[in-house]
Amino acid sequence: MAIDSDVAVLGAGIVGVSTALHLQARGRSVVLVDRRDPGEETSHGNAGLIERSSVIPYAFPRNVLTILRIALNRSSDVRYDWQFLPRVAPWLFQYWRNSAPQRLAEAARDMLPLIERSVSEHRPLLTEAGATHLARESGWLEICRRPQDLAASARGAAQLKQYRLDHDVLDAARLRELEPSLSPSIAGAVHWRDPLSVSSPGAVTKAYAELFLRRGGRFVRADARALKPSGAGWGLPSGEGEVRAKHAVIALGAWSTDCAAPLGYRFPLAVKRGYHMHFRPAGNASLGRPMVSAYGGFVLSPMLDGIRMTTGVEMAPRDAAPSPVQVDRAEAIARTLFPLGERVQDTPWMGVRPCLPDMKPVIGPAGRHPGLWFNFGHAHHGFTLGPASGRLLAEMLTGEAPAIDPTPYRADRF
Repeated sequence: MAIDSDVAVLGAGIVGVSTALHLQARGRSVVLVDRRDPGEETSHGNAGLIERSSVIPYAFPRNVLTILRIALNRSSDVRYDWQFLPRVAPWLFQYWRNSAPQRLAEAARDMLPLIERSVSEHRPLLTEAGATHLARESGWLEICRRPQDLAASARGAAQLKQYRLDHDVLDAARLRELEPSLSPSIAGAVHWRDPLSVSSPGAVTKAYAELFLRRGGRFVRADARALKPSGAGWGLPSGEGEVRAKHAVIALGAWSTDCAAPLGYRFPLAVKRGYHMHFRPAGNASLGRPMVSAYGGFVLSPMLDGIRMTTGVEMAPRDAAPSPVQVDRAEAIARTLFPLGERVQDTPWMGVRPCLPDMKPVIGPAGRHPGLWFNFGHAHHGFTLGPASGRLLAEMLTGEAPAIDPTPYRADRF
């Protein structure tokens, strides 16, 4: 029996679920398709930040000393597979070129409209989904180990004045008042107040998906790689019958090219792998908000399952076996900053961030196939930007005037 709808959204992570909700709110019937339950991939394992203050994209380092440190492959913030380097080198070169000051400024300008809407687009969904109890209004801390690090971070924060971000520079004493369990050896922190954080990004994504179902949406398990043009629209086999829709949205994150490539679309999509591990806090230690260690390249964030440590970047094949190296390195540093107890899990969780070399996602029509749309490539900010990019895609698909200019995210820019 066929399952007919106006739109099939492929991918039930935060981007796909948000897209489905916004299309649904505009009167479209929507089927959400994934091989797993909603929020089970990258949307499950991130640091849970809705990052309003990340107005500058994560760029390739330009400092020679930093590049040399990373090249040694001994740091915790960036690690790479030696055998994978030749394959990813062309992508890294494009990333490096786009990280030059002028191009980075252009990327920041292009991404700002989405970033500015990150919190405001999440808020109504959190409320309607009954998930406000999972959200915190406490911002996050940029931890600085040494006085010179704190001075540099304070200068960097001051340079972002034009973006009207609310922040405080905390010396060691003020930091200890805010977070008494942090190590007294920390020189201070920048407290970014605008972002929200959540205690379970996976649970938030699932709550949004439940909202979609309560509104009359349908979820179907299927392999999105089987998507094919069918009649005047798109078809996809599933165990419940063929999914048929006039429009199809590919929102599969790091797996988006698996679906787009057979249709003739080529994108320079790479993945930055990352890990998380939960810890019990030692003794009576507590953490009230996420803390980021730029030196260690990790985040410690209070979650429902314990203190979650999320790692930085691992450049390795998407589907290669996980490696414990980065988690072990980050944990050694994290224990000097916060009293972590025992590990909650036996093995680290691993996820993959879908990254394009110009640091912008693809949002909009495919171009060569009527009714085919893309919404992927959000890099480190999928959870942050899911609702904002979902709204933009829904506005374009339904013919509504977009709230922001979609030109920087067009698919044909590659």
